[in-house]
Amino acid sequence: QVQLMESGGGLVQPGGSLRLSCAASGSIFSFNVMGWYRQAPGKERELVADINSFGFTRYAHSVKGRFTISRDNAVNTVYLQMNSLKPEDTAVYYCNVVLHAPGDRSEYWGQGTQVTVSS
Repeated sequence: QVQLMESGGGLVQPGGSLRLSCAASGSIFSFNVMGWYRQAPGKERELVADINSFGFTRYAHSVKGRFTISRDNAVNTVYLQMNSLKPEDTAVYYCNVVLHAPGDRSEYWGQGTQVTVSS
């Protein structure tokens, strides 16, 4: 089992910055993908960014150039630095971890943290 502990959400003005953190504990396989999804009211959950064990990253087009995902493998923690925030970034942000092992794949979600961008 894997437990995810998120932190860093809150209220910020447009143009501001926030940093989300997600610490994973438990049985973390060597090859995994850690990332962030978000869900705004009335919309489907969408990928924001993810990063695999080798440091390969993917970003949603809407956040490229503004958000940066990174990870610290020593402490199994993934970060999302969000700059130049816009009102449309308002959503609940969920940490996601996918573990890959031979013949096995497992996925875990955090409880979600609210990010509100408003003046």
